[in-house]
Amino acid sequence: MKEKELDTIINKYGADPSEIMGMLLDIQEKEKYLPKKDLQHLSVKLGLPLTRIYQIATFYEALSLKPLGHNQIHVCTGTACHVRGAAGILNKLEERLGIKPGEVTSDLNFGLKTVNCVGACALGPVVVVNGEYHGEMTALKADRMLKRLMKN
Repeated sequence: MKEKELDTIINKYGADPSEIMGMLLDIQEKEKYLPKKDLQHLSVKLGLPLTRIYQIATFYEALSLKPLGHNQIHVCTGTACHVRGAAGILNKLEERLGIKPGEVTSDLNFGLKTVNCVGACALGPVVVVNGEYHGEMTALKADRMLKRLMKN
């Protein structure tokens, strides 16, 4: 991201170091991860040690220092989703994408994760794609969903 864009994010939060989490989330939303050069710029502008920013960025699971992929796919593996077939859905996604949970496709188009619960147990199994919940998922539905995403 260009320094001017970073400065816009920093200024949105009044360059207040106590608002670092909001800044990091905004940067990640735009970049799909937290690039080192962006964190270095934040360190200088906020007067925070770079090590402190890294402590925050590595503590919270919502933040990532490596690219997440343009399309984020989260498969719920909580109890309700598990007993309704989440493993089969995950296997289908791994097969089609050629990656395991926690990985990103080589073209950075897809990132795959498992999550313990998304809070929609009645809809299980649930797959969340770019923040959109897809309930009563099956391996076949997951395959169709991927085909649509790959066309876009």
